[in-house]
Amino acid sequence: MSGVALQRCFNHSAREAAARCPECRRFFCRECVSEHDDRVICASCLKKLATTESSKRRAFPTVLRSIQVVVGILVAWFFFFMIGEGLVRIPASFHDTNLWQAPWIQPE
Repeated sequence: MSGVALQRCFNHSAREAAARCPECRRFFCRECVSEHDDRVICASCLKKLATTESSKRRAFPTVLRSIQVVVGILVAWFFFFMIGEGLVRIPASFHDTNLWQAPWIQPE
């Protein structure tokens, strides 16, 4: 009989091992391992995997967020530019009358 049955936990020598970490190949008890991506991994290897995964993911979202900001600014500029162009094209005769002098408003 070999394998996990006769092994002891790497961190707790009084406890029998429940699993072997596929990364570091050490044996651990149930409290020292956790499941990650359908594998049972020890805490130190899980920490290493989480650190490398998060550092790989940081670069792309930062670039993506920057592109989104630039595109948002360009869309806002274009929107306000078109509004300004529309206001410039309004003929001056439109502004000749005043709303406060409209016939339905009676001065008191």
